[in-house]
Amino acid sequence: MLNESSTIVAVSTAAGVGGIGVVRLSGTKSLEIAQGLCDNKIVARYAGFHRFIHSDNKTIDQGIVLYFPAPNSFTGEDIIEFQAHGSPIVLQQIVNACVDKGAVVAEPGEFTKRAYLNNKIDLMQAEAVIDLINASTEKAAKSAINSLSGKFSFIINDLLKNLIELRMYVEACLDFPEEEIDFISQGNVSEKINKLHITMQAIIESAQQGKLLREGIDIVLVGQPNVGKSSLLNQLLGEERAIVTEIAGTTRDSISTEISLRGIPVHIVDTAGLRETDDLVEIMGIEKTWQSLEKAHIALFIVEAGTGITKYEKTILERLPSDTRKIWIFNKIDLLKSRSKSIDTVDGTHVYVSAKTGDGIELLIDQIFDNTGMPSNIDDNQNIFMARNRHLEALGRVKKALTNAALNIDAAEIVAEELTQAQQALSSITGEFTSDDLLGEIFGQFCIGK
Repeated sequence: MLNESSTIVAVSTAAGVGGIGVVRLSGTKSLEIAQGLCDNKIVARYAGFHRFIHSDNKTIDQGIVLYFPAPNSFTGEDIIEFQAHGSPIVLQQIVNACVDKGAVVAEPGEFTKRAYLNNKIDLMQAEAVIDLINASTEKAAKSAINSLSGKFSFIINDLLKNLIELRMYVEACLDFPEEEIDFISQGNVSEKINKLHITMQAIIESAQQGKLLREGIDIVLVGQPNVGKSSLLNQLLGEERAIVTEIAGTTRDSISTEISLRGIPVHIVDTAGLRETDDLVEIMGIEKTWQSLEKAHIALFIVEAGTGITKYEKTILERLPSDTRKIWIFNKIDLLKSRSKSIDTVDGTHVYVSAKTGDGIELLIDQIFDNTGMPSNIDDNQNIFMARNRHLEALGRVKKALTNAALNIDAAEIVAEELTQAQQALSSITGEFTSDDLLGEIFGQFCIGK
């Protein structure tokens, strides 16, 4: 059982064979345990070469040892790092030797959790660690680094500071109920709440974009058999992953692919054609199509430019969730000798493309970004931070509380209570007010050794 006084140990490098592997110790006994494994004195902040030895004086390996004394370390505790040869057997032997001398094996995320508990990082920064590890694109990695460096914690804390100051002023007003002075009006409370609300909305938009940057955009390709879904998928992929033939129904099952569009992770599902069939395998593929549609951010409806929207597509629209974003793609413009274009209509955006030649694909990508609220160039918005559902839920509670405060501006007691609720919700993002259950859920997603 781990506790705050335990000295923990784990392999910190990825599983498998490598040139170098790292074993990390953290806790009050780190130096004592490490010194018992090394053949000469360990010096703080000095890369010393050592033999790593068993208690029977047999050599495990030889390599570099680094010692970072508390509080100037990642966890805020004494940290030792053994840099050995990257054999899983050798690294495990070092871990076992540390356990023999009093260390305990770390739980997933235990090192980062200790950094959080020792106030070296806040909860947003802790979550950014795993986001950086799991980043699937360069832009996602940059956003995670911004969060890890504390840039977006600063934005949240600045809003929190203004919120607390306003709450304290309103509560002070409650101490003078007999006075004939209208403290609420004199303090411009309504204007300040409105300003906080505007700032909150901008943060929510950035958080929504950050969630997409972290998790990716889910797109489903929908259309009749042989309308060109597979060809379009290949254009977006830049390679031939889907089979393209003249035979209707070639795609009998969903083809799921992950790509990067302008630095944003995108999950594309090329679905089986939604049509009447007696083929059991194809029926199963069609059912998966409906399941994919229900959770997609965007449904790309592909029709032939020469035919247009038919009863088939209209029937599917009736079953779609009302909040599903839709883009109509009129394919095969090369057969009509037409040029690509994008038109906004009453029933949605129409993009005219040729999946065969690639004409109009960039216009389509522009529309995908517009429909998700992402800037066409992610570098245009430097305030996007890697957000999670819990962040968005907390921000939603803050926005609701500020709205309620504005609606009840003449009742100072209600305003004070709503501002308190907003403060607590906002503080939960950085971890100032956080339950142990939530911490367990967050850090349990980490790998062991981080």
